Amino acid sequence: MLRTAGPGANRVEHFWWLLFGISAAVFFFVAAMLALAVVRRRRPSQGDPGQEAEPRWGHRFILVSGVVVPAVILSATFGVTLHEMSALAKPLNRTRLTVAVIGHLWWWEARYPNGAVTANELHIPVGEPVRLELTTADVIHSFWVPQLQTKMDQIPGHTNEMWLQADAPGRYRGQCSQFCGLQHAHMIFYVIADTPGDFQAWEARQAEPAAAPSTPAAASGLGVFTSITCAGCHAI
Repeated sequence: MLRTAGPGANRVEHFWWLLFGISAAVFFFVAAMLALAVVRRRRPSQGDPGQEAEPRWGHRFILVSGVVVPAVILSATFGVTLHEMSALAKPLNRTRLTVAVIGHLWWWEARYPNGAVTANELHIPVGEPVRLELTTADVIHSFWVPQLQTKMDQIPGHTNEMWLQADAPGRYRGQCSQFCGLQHAHMIFYVIADTPGDFQAWEARQAEPAAAPSTPAAASGLGVFTSITCAGCHAI
């Protein structure tokens, strides 16, 4: 689940480790200074035994470690953050395929340029960035595939855009990361990364009309499906 499989997630992972390293260094430095303050007692001055001596390096140390160093760290982190946000906003290569992804209570709809429509499943070609147009049919949702890319909110009345790319064929789990109701935890989808040849074959099959029932049992099932309330939420 946490193994990255795309350039977007790779950038997020590297940035996370950078922030973790900086945070760990600051934590251990502060812990060491706190331990030193507890263990080491300040010596009394020679002129007045009841008065503690003021360390010569105290003010300078506080200025450097408490103001200068944090300012440098925060400024550098801010600059790296802006760079990573800009890099994640646009793919390195030009996108050829655009897919519209619509969030519903509580399922996902994907619409392809050739008219194909899928539910809770998104097929993409391996090694190629895919542009996603994210909208919602009801409340706020958030599209997230941890192994491939950062998350992006889907806001009513607004279209957000992001790109997705997988470096290897596979099945990657996605999840709505914005609480959207009682069945939010079950709002799961999968990104299927196919080789270019397999994706083209899948895309061609999806563009074909649905096959007519070939057996009496299948015809009866189709009649039941279309005559009762199943078709209100499900469709073929």
